[in-house]
Amino acid sequence: MNFDPSPLTVGVFALFVAVTLGISFYMGRKAKSSQGYFAAHGQIPWFVNGVAFAGDYLSAASFLGICGMIAFFGYDGFLYSIGYLAGWIVALFVIAEPMKRLGKFTFADALNHRFNSRSIKLAAGVSTLAVSVFYLIPQMVGAGALVTPLLDWPHWLGVCVVGTVVILIVVTAGMVSTTWVQFLKGSLLVVFSAVLTVLILYRGFEVTEQPVEQQTIVRSGDNITVNNQPADEAAAEAALRPIGEVVALPDGESRTGPVGPMEFFSTLQESEVVLWNQESTTSEDGALTVTYTPNKRSGAEVLLPGEKFTGLRSDKLIDKVNFLSLMLALFCGTASLPHILIRYYTVKDGAAARKSTIVGIACIGFFYVLTLYMGLGAMTSGDIFSFNSNMAAPLLARSINEPLFAIISAIAFTTVLGTVSGLILASAGAVAHDLVEALSTETLTDQERVRIAKIASVVVGLIAIVLGIVFKEMNVSYLVGWAFSVAASANLPALVMMLFWRRVTAAGISWAVVVGMISSLAWILLSADSYEKIYGLPASDALVPFSQPGIVTIPLGFAVVIVVSLLTQPREAAA
Repeated sequence: MNFDPSPLTVGVFALFVAVTLGISFYMGRKAKSSQGYFAAHGQIPWFVNGVAFAGDYLSAASFLGICGMIAFFGYDGFLYSIGYLAGWIVALFVIAEPMKRLGKFTFADALNHRFNSRSIKLAAGVSTLAVSVFYLIPQMVGAGALVTPLLDWPHWLGVCVVGTVVILIVVTAGMVSTTWVQFLKGSLLVVFSAVLTVLILYRGFEVTEQPVEQQTIVRSGDNITVNNQPADEAAAEAALRPIGEVVALPDGESRTGPVGPMEFFSTLQESEVVLWNQESTTSEDGALTVTYTPNKRSGAEVLLPGEKFTGLRSDKLIDKVNFLSLMLALFCGTASLPHILIRYYTVKDGAAARKSTIVGIACIGFFYVLTLYMGLGAMTSGDIFSFNSNMAAPLLARSINEPLFAIISAIAFTTVLGTVSGLILASAGAVAHDLVEALSTETLTDQERVRIAKIASVVVGLIAIVLGIVFKEMNVSYLVGWAFSVAASANLPALVMMLFWRRVTAAGISWAVVVGMISSLAWILLSADSYEKIYGLPASDALVPFSQPGIVTIPLGFAVVIVVSLLTQPREAAA
């Protein structure tokens, strides 16, 4: 689908990028030491840090991926929102204050505060890199999806632009600029998502005038046929189908007018919608065939779980286990993400860490409620003709008016910038503060740490650009689910046992991190989804029974830290 960028959208996009870089360059003067570069001197106000939590956490997966999954599959996409939000309970009651009390720069600081172990620094540093790179993939994919409708650039160019801007942000100012960029974009994202939701409610529902029947468009050279009949370009354009549309409203109405927040759901529940499936094939002679197949559903079915996560309605235990594994990873993963954990070092004390977490939960929870309205609004609008699920939310804004589309897309773009900069900063800290120091025989100076971190930022940024191009077609929320699984498997068991078990040892922590990371990565790479969507192989050839590893690899991490710690007790403790 082609997009024609308007001067307004280009201008708004350029303004947001300019403001973001301006903040970065201005704040760069305050980040000369490693304390300033990695932790903003611990002087970020708790409210600002709380909103920055939301800005960091509400990534491309939250805005683009979840809205897209709801638009394509109904309520099931919202289950990601529930899992993402629930994970903050662990962060609030278990992680927040201990992380601030025990660490200084990185996740490894908290793990290593009792041991001063080189093996813990190495294991935690590698884990931070693995999780951050996995999490970077969906952010970069989302960036490319955003820039495509905004500026009519190809996906790869959008990914390259985002990567370049983020590298500039991190290299120039580190955590200081990253925090304020995240605060700005978190505030704007929540506010304008609320505005978009209000406009969805004001527009209400309208019945489509198009016939609900399969449409087949064939393009061969200059010849076009629609449903096996010769046609021109206008007829082919008219035959295009949206991702979804309303075909019947309660009481035979053709239009509802404005609806209230609860009336929105009750009206949809009593309506009928059509979800269109698009399939494209190219024959040997170069003819492109696009077929749209209608899938008529009642609104009540759309609002029930089980459309995407079929395991919820399946009689097979393995399907239900796969869904449970995903929810477990989302619940446990939040408190294990390195770029979230390092934000606790930007405030002055444990109380500020706790209060900033509460502010973050409030902002994030409110936003996730809005995703349900935005996703269902995109499904039923009849105006979204792109079948890339990552583009549903921006194109919904475009269906209302062009200025809103420009603002929403630009805000979402800065959302990607903020999250990616946090991830790259966490990676840079792991390299400079954990890996290099663990491998070096000499203590690094402040200037050396910062210089190494900036070099690492460039390298990680380039890796993220490449991976964002390679994984172009995958839904960003689905990719983030994998990142949460790796984080929860590698980091959470070691962190929780270090906080609450006196007999834990350095060897137990190190092995738990390594085994959790390797087992979860291996499981993902051997899963049916990887075989089908990455390798292009039959899903039936996969070597593991289901795709989400958390239900196996998270308990495995806890088992490893307990067993290894018991086997490596100091002699006086064993006696």
